Amino acid sequence: MTIPVDFYGVLGLTRGATTDEMKKAYRRLAREYHPDANPGDDAAAEHFKEISVAYATLSDPEKRRQYDMFGAEGLRAGTGGAAGADFGLNDLFEAFFGGDPFAGRGASGPPRGPDAEATVALTLEEVLVGSVATLDVRLPVTCAACDGSGCESGTHPQSCPTCAGTGEVREVRRSILGQVMTSAPCPQCGADGRVIPNPCPDCRGEGRIEGPRTIEVDVPKGIADGQRLRLAGRGPAARRGGSAGDLYVTVRVRPHERFERHGDDLYRRVDLPLTQAVLGAQLEVETLDGMIEVAIRPGTQAGAVHRARGRGLPDLRSGRRGDVVLEVAIEIPTRLDATQTELFERLAELRDETTAPIDQGFFSRIRSAFPQR
Repeated sequence: MTIPVDFYGVLGLTRGATTDEMKKAYRRLAREYHPDANPGDDAAAEHFKEISVAYATLSDPEKRRQYDMFGAEGLRAGTGGAAGADFGLNDLFEAFFGGDPFAGRGASGPPRGPDAEATVALTLEEVLVGSVATLDVRLPVTCAACDGSGCESGTHPQSCPTCAGTGEVREVRRSILGQVMTSAPCPQCGADGRVIPNPCPDCRGEGRIEGPRTIEVDVPKGIADGQRLRLAGRGPAARRGGSAGDLYVTVRVRPHERFERHGDDLYRRVDLPLTQAVLGAQLEVETLDGMIEVAIRPGTQAGAVHRARGRGLPDLRSGRRGDVVLEVAIEIPTRLDATQTELFERLAELRDETTAPIDQGFFSRIRSAFPQR
């Protein structure tokens, strides 16, 4: 995006506005469009940049005079580029403030600890009811000898001589619009503002050491495989008393011996004897939380589906449970005794169905059609 052409319009002012009027307008608009007041709103952040550039220009008498005489083109020309060249907001921020204020670091002090990741494995039964999982991990933890200060017992940190305890070093440099002040994290103390003259021998001045930790994770019911949980402030300890990072826990759901998960539904195959498929039956089928009765109608075909409503897994948000879906697989008997064989033959006769016993099968009938010589 290019710089705004009408700086007065951005602030809601006329060209004859006084310094106090500009200051009041800027404060009002800055409060309204500041990124902290509009988290995640890119349009508000962009407008805040425009407001800041407009005020930085008009509040400076020399810059305002240049703008009043030549407009935005005058600012563009001041870069040494061709008239009309595209001059972005970030270029002006670099000129006025030494960089984009939204891309800078935070206040001086110990930096926040890094984030870490871990994995927890659950069964479907634990997904059904929720679980408290225990993680045994090795992470940087606060040094017990110095309580995180990084100092040897009986000593204390001192103010950094390079930055005078501010955590940043400042530098005056020239830009297209004159001299500007820039700041950067202090290289000696790493933006902490303090140095450790006598480091703790256990952590060597870090204020943390790597050690084992046992962390309990509340896993909500209905969670899906691959979802992540964020444990704020329960990650690695920071240096010298800074706030700890976050721990991200990825959930893995173990395969089940009987059920296959599809969303909140649980699928299972039910092996049904041929006689029950033909005549019907009342079955007891095990689910994750108890037995259910399933009515098999006479003449049930292979692949038929029966649903047990509300016996699946709960939805992570609403808690409403899915279904247990039972798919019928018909078992064909492979070994029959003489009596059973006779009964099936009799059934075939009654249904006028042709059968071919193993010794009188297709190839046997072919051979019998061509007598051996």
